Amino acid sequence: MSGGGGADSLAGLPRGFRIELDPGTKKLTVDSLFGGSPARVMRLTPAGVAALADLEAGPVRTAAAGQLARRLTDAGLAHPVPPSAGSPSAGCDQPGTATVTVVIPVRDRAAMLERCLAAAGSRYPVVVVDDGSADPAAVAAIAARHGAAVRRRVTNGGPAAARNTGLTGLATDLIAFLDSDCVPPDGWIGRLAVHFTDPQVGAVAPRIVPITASPAARRRADGAPAAARYAAACGSLDLGAQPARVLPGGRVGYVPTAALVVRRSALASVASGRPPFDPALRCGEDVDLIWRLHDTGWRIRYEPSVQVPHDGPVSWAGLLGRRFRYGTSAGPLARRHPADLAPLVLHPWPALTVAAVLARRPVAAAAGLAAGWCDLTAALRRAGLPADGVPAAALTAARQTWLGVGRYATQFCVPAVALALARPGGSSARRRWGRRIAAASLLIGPALTDHAQRRPDLDPVTFALARIADDICYGAGVWAGCLRERTLVPVTPRISWRMLRLSGRRDGKD
Repeated sequence: MSGGGGADSLAGLPRGFRIELDPGTKKLTVDSLFGGSPARVMRLTPAGVAALADLEAGPVRTAAAGQLARRLTDAGLAHPVPPSAGSPSAGCDQPGTATVTVVIPVRDRAAMLERCLAAAGSRYPVVVVDDGSADPAAVAAIAARHGAAVRRRVTNGGPAAARNTGLTGLATDLIAFLDSDCVPPDGWIGRLAVHFTDPQVGAVAPRIVPITASPAARRRADGAPAAARYAAACGSLDLGAQPARVLPGGRVGYVPTAALVVRRSALASVASGRPPFDPALRCGEDVDLIWRLHDTGWRIRYEPSVQVPHDGPVSWAGLLGRRFRYGTSAGPLARRHPADLAPLVLHPWPALTVAAVLARRPVAAAAGLAAGWCDLTAALRRAGLPADGVPAAALTAARQTWLGVGRYATQFCVPAVALALARPGGSSARRRWGRRIAAASLLIGPALTDHAQRRPDLDPVTFALARIADDICYGAGVWAGCLRERTLVPVTPRISWRMLRLSGRRDGKD
């Protein structure tokens, strides 16, 4: 098997794969594409234009088409569509053996384990890791009833340690990690495993949706508590409906191990004498693993067409407490991956525009918008591309910056925002109200925008208040983790001077 970090790590997408352009990808000209994550303009050579035409007409048939498909899918401009006829053994190291083992860590939660094992079925061998349960006999009885093997840890070590225990001695090509509070649909592993026909793919994740978001739950949603309806709309592990390549700084920056299929050789490549999961991390161990897989050269795919329901808290205390716990992982992750944790990336001209608008300085805001316009226009003209859509792009950049700054302020600077709202000050009434409107726009604007996009089963006010509380609790967790680790990396914004990335023909590729 060729894979992560090896000589073939830049090999093309295999024959038989198709690609689908991302909904956000736009053809600027015959030989240029805009989109991706992070956003860029990709220029194509005449050979690249011909290869793209081949890809739009059907699956990969030539080496040139495969190489272009790889570049497009790596950049997030397109997504791979693997051959659907394969089995989970396709593309794996030993197709003659059982190819998948399911590993389920659990601590007590016997009823959830029963439900999970019943849904998982008996097609693949299952290893249940009892991570120090108070009633190990109940866990063992349930596992035996479903034909699953049990590995018992006397003391609780957390999810990372439990998964490492489950991996010991496994020889199958693929490992499917599954949390005991998940209810996987039939065939979920096979539908993800077809991605492994690409030897560069090290892990594939489904979309994790709250059980309260399932069609059956929605039919019973009348009269459900507001917290349950908020959880259905904003599941902490739900990464959206669009497929993506998973990489730090991308649209999907990580995937959870609540449900994840991984190539065993990929796990071995990141271990380097250590356990694949860092047992020192009680939270965020899945993010650490995904980023180490990426650093080693493996591709990680997010496949939202496969949905795995996941149980979770549906009370406000449970939801907000979980968000706080998730936030605490940022500090330890910053120690391990300092370059991958930027809570906010600011481009100077949109940032100046937003700051001037909030300060009620219209001339400065117009100057910032004009400077961003000129910057984008110059970059496109240097590349020989039309600049027709630059005004709209500059406005979009300013809007996205406002939303990003608002979310950052709510998560990490809410005392300052609250002070701006409440402080009477010695200025005129007009200035005081202007300051309060600016602060309120940062606090409420992103939440109401999120409500408009998600269309949850909640009124805008309730949703906005819940979203703000969600962000505050997550930010408090981040600050707590930063204090423990003595780092400010997770709360430090990053400045990027390049608003648009150009790639492709200028560097001799495609």
